[in-house]
Amino acid sequence: MFFQIAAVLILLIFYGCYFGKMLIQKKKGIQTNQIGKGKAGFVKIIELTMKAATILAPIVEVYSIFMNRSMFPIWVRYAGIAIAVLGDVIFVISVLTMKDSWRAGVSETDKTELVTDGIYQLSRNPAFLGFDLVYIGILMMFFCQTLFFVSVFAVLMLHLQIVNVEEDFLTTAFGNEYIEYKKTVNRYFGRKYKRES
Repeated sequence: MFFQIAAVLILLIFYGCYFGKMLIQKKKGIQTNQIGKGKAGFVKIIELTMKAATILAPIVEVYSIFMNRSMFPIWVRYAGIAIAVLGDVIFVISVLTMKDSWRAGVSETDKTELVTDGIYQLSRNPAFLGFDLVYIGILMMFFCQTLFFVSVFAVLMLHLQIVNVEEDFLTTAFGNEYIEYKKTVNRYFGRKYKRES
């Protein structure tokens, strides 16, 4: 029962932040959900497949939580709680740091700012990192084969969204400013340091 309560709270915080931010932005006239909108070809396929994966994952997670089974020892389940909570913290901080520039998917029509301060000094994609850590943490708490495959699929689709859609869009939208940013901050975590010649 403890793991079930912990997992439900983790998901409520995560999705509460996600949908709460969308609602706040909607009241300001900002269309947050840009997934698949105004896109064509490969980019549209990636975004819509990612959307399907991120809808399927919490459905399977909730079912796994309800079943409350795991093939892992208890210490792994406790580690899963810690990892998922870290995912929540990173995700919430990233959404708050982005302010009104935050979007789900990329928007080629909205004018947004390139955010490089706060948590974005340590990760170019902390919201995606938050998603990944929550998926991994829940998987560690309620491991089964179905949840494993769905979680891996969701993490893979989020990665493809970054490398095939987000990075190309940001390079086009912000040019040299984003290229220089990429040289100093890693995709998921850590700063790059230039070696002294």
